[in-house]
Amino acid sequence: MLSAVALLYPEVFLPWSNAIPLLLGMVMFAMGMTLSIKDFLLVLRRPGVILLGTVMQYTLMPLIGFIISVALDLSPELTAGVVLLGCCPGGTASNVICYLARGDVALSIMLTSVSTLIAFVMTPLLTWLYIGQTIPVDMYGMVVSILQIVVLPVTLGITFNTLLHEHIDRVRYAFPALSVLIIIFIIAVIMALNRDTVVSAGILVIIVVVMHNLLGLAGGYGFSRILGLSEIEARTIAFEVGMQNSGLSVALAIKHFSAAAALPGALFSIWHNVSGSFLASYWAGKGTSFTKKEE
Repeated sequence: MLSAVALLYPEVFLPWSNAIPLLLGMVMFAMGMTLSIKDFLLVLRRPGVILLGTVMQYTLMPLIGFIISVALDLSPELTAGVVLLGCCPGGTASNVICYLARGDVALSIMLTSVSTLIAFVMTPLLTWLYIGQTIPVDMYGMVVSILQIVVLPVTLGITFNTLLHEHIDRVRYAFPALSVLIIIFIIAVIMALNRDTVVSAGILVIIVVVMHNLLGLAGGYGFSRILGLSEIEARTIAFEVGMQNSGLSVALAIKHFSAAAALPGALFSIWHNVSGSFLASYWAGKGTSFTKKEE
């Protein structure tokens, strides 16, 4: 709804374009406030699954995004946006969707956290590897940006939550809701910045975003099952692979590429919640029987 308003009255949202990195930093801080040092000790208990999920996150989505962009002959700006989106870490929305699908929420949170904390290396590196030969990629600038708007806020959030855990119990529940509201506003700003592009190439970009997301979900689940992971683990990794931190791709695209490059991430933010919710509903109602170990 807010995105539609932004397309009709872009002048209301355009002044906020420079605030996108700050707004995303607030989202990342809120994510950190839901984590503690103890949560990361879970990684030591399941290193194999964590490693496998993270490798698929940074392998499948960049490759899928690049192949789709080449196959559909996207413009350099849109190609940069799609590939950058694929090179970003998993999104926090995957944790909620994972819960609805009867996945492993603890595993989901750890996969999101690990992929987020190593994004300052993986995202610039992969973006450069895929499109650096045809589109200028400021690797150093992207590293600094991710450290500023992702790693530092998440670290601060974890520190605050660890030190003040008992004192913020009453307000901790508000952080996910606040994150959602901020992301909705960021999407509206991007829609305002790309009003003309949405009108001229909106359908094509929507097709690309839908294909990117669905192939990511299918690839994450399918490869997990082929490699012998349990049903719950496969569902969890499917959401982690298919649901990106599109807010980060938007912020990086605006700063290091162009407003048009941010459009795939903005549309992805809307679509992956829709597809994720439908898939979660299907899996939750499927009545799949689990082993006692999986339960």
